[in-house]
Formats: sequence, structure tokens, C-alpha cells
Amino acid sequence: MSELLPYRLVDVFTDQAFAGNPLAVVLDGEDLTTEQMQRIAAEFNLSETVFPMAATTPEANYRLRIFTPGSELPFAGHPSVGAAWVMRSVGRVSDGDLVQECGAGLLPLVLDGESVTLTGGKPTLGDVVDPSAAIAAVGLSAADLAGDPVRFCGMGINFCYLHVRPDAVARSAPDFAGLRTLDGGIGVFVFSEIDHVAHARMFAGDVAEDPATGSAALGLGVWLASCGRVAADGVTSYVVNQGAEMGRPSRLSCEVRCAGGIAVEGRVSGSVVPIGEGHIRRP
Repeated sequence: MSELLPYRLVDVFTDQAFAGNPLAVVLDGEDLTTEQMQRIAAEFNLSETVFPMAATTPEANYRLRIFTPGSELPFAGHPSVGAAWVMRSVGRVSDGDLVQECGAGLLPLVLDGESVTLTGGKPTLGDVVDPSAAIAAVGLSAADLAGDPVRFCGMGINFCYLHVRPDAVARSAPDFAGLRTLDGGIGVFVFSEIDHVAHARMFAGDVAEDPATGSAALGLGVWLASCGRVAADGVTSYVVNQGAEMGRPSRLSCEVRCAGGIAVEGRVSGSVVPIGEGHIRRP
């Protein structure tokens, strides 16, 4: 057993180096314990570090374990997209359809050149919530809200969505203690119904702010459907622009399929750019 594990660094949801959301993909770590994986993720100190390994079911091409610097996640968007791209780049999967096994279940992906498309998990729509704690955690006030309901939504993992007035996105400022008290990250965004483009920022306790959040972009489709901002039946495309305030602009191309005004499926697509590679010691 080698003391060193190979890894790849990639930027996800961008076509430019040093933009989008950085990701560490650690290969050949099948025998690592959960504690060892968590220590490696803390060492990289990125929003997520992932460990592809053999699937536990013949229906999947591989299994993916996903870690923030402080905890394991059942699912996340940019790690799923970036890991699929890396697995293809090292010859372990091929272009076309594949299935990823993770804590959110079996999720389809499509690899097509430099683009990867991920289908999210089962849509979930939470009840309308009192927004006061979420507003305070991102440094805003009730006057900054655009008037739509605040609720947790998701497609594999839930986020709290705050639809705000246009000037409030740039003024958002995370309160770390407040974020840690909430059960999930907070998406602050504006949305244009004219061109179906959102300008978003995402805040969470482990990483403060994230430059591109595929899982949150998927969940936004559930929120949009709940507010009647996308077609009640059929597929609506929308774009999420994120990361500009961090100097890491990202573009997430999304679509949500609805039936009777309810989101039933969503996809997010983006490009991946290789940044570096190397080896890391086993803890």
C-alpha cells in the first residue's frame, strides 16, 4: 500500500482557470477510514474534497464520498460534476451516460466533452419559515426581501432561499455564528423572469461563502416552481451566475421539469477546468 495518494485539482462550473469552484479529487483512497478522509478534506480546506471508489451496486459506475473541511455530505453539485470529469480524464469512465452512487441515492450524469450534466435527487419542498434568523445570518434585514416566501428546498440536499431586492445581494455579509445555527446553507439571490437568470450567493457554516453551488442551483428550481416563476408543466431552463463577489465567477446552466406546478426533476450543467495534480500523504 502506497503512503501517497494521487489527487487532481479542478475548477468547476467555469471555462477559465482560477474561477468557478475549486475541488480536490483524491483517487485510490478505497481503504481510507471516514476519519482519514475528513482529515484530508481539512488539509485541502476547500469547500469540498471527494473520494471516488467502487460502487456497492451494479447499477452505478462508482461511489462518491463528499467532505467539507468539517463534515461529510450526502450530496453536492460541483463535487459530483468535477469528480465525473476527473474520472473520465484518468480513464475510469467514458463519455456518455453514467450513474453516481452517493448518500442521496443513484444520480445520473452525462459527460459530453468538457461539459457535465448532473440530474439531482428527489425534489423536496419545505414549509414557509420565519426568515428572521436566516436574514440576520447574512447581514440583511426584512426590508431587503423581495416579498416571496422563505423556505427550504432541495434536490438531494436542502437550502434556505432568500429572494431579495437587487442591491441586497452585494451587501450580503455572512455571520459565521448565525450560519452555524441553521440547518442548511442560505441562498441569497435575485431572479429575472424576463431571461430566467439568477444572480446568487451561497453561504454556509463550514465554508462561509461558496463560489458555485450545483446542489443549490438545483434546489432553486424547486423554489421557482413553488412561486410560479417557471412553467407549471414541462421543462424550463434557467441560469445561475454566482461567485462574482469572490472573484471566482461561475455559470451554472439548469433546467427544471414541472408537473401541475410542482418540480419533479432538475438538471445542472457546467464545464470543468484542470488546475493541478499531485500526491498527498495518508493520515
